[in-house]
Amino acid sequence: MDAIKFVEEQLSQKTELPAFRPGDNVAVSYKIREGEKERIQVFRGDVLQINGSGGSKTFTVRKMSNGVGVERIFPFESPNIDSVQVLKRGKVRRAKLYYLRGLVGKKARIKERKYSK
Repeated sequence: MDAIKFVEEQLSQKTELPAFRPGDNVAVSYKIREGEKERIQVFRGDVLQINGSGGSKTFTVRKMSNGVGVERIFPFESPNIDSVQVLKRGKVRRAKLYYLRGLVGKKARIKERKYSK
């Protein structure tokens, strides 16, 4: 088991991502390769879950596109992720927000977390 962890640590690229939680609204900039060309595309949506640990840690982002829900799973250690920007902090009481899949319109909104300094 220690050998597996050792190899994961050697192969992983340390990318600095901001701290975010489920319920937060994020913009993930990731690289798309089309033949010889490479471009950056932005995926904006709410974080539904953070799953796994170590090198296999992932997060799921959901957005609405023309009335259809689109979800995408991003690995934390992916070299294709250019940056992650937290747009809003969400106030939720669960770690997995699967219930948002069944909600439409105003019911699907997530309240914003307020900070007091």
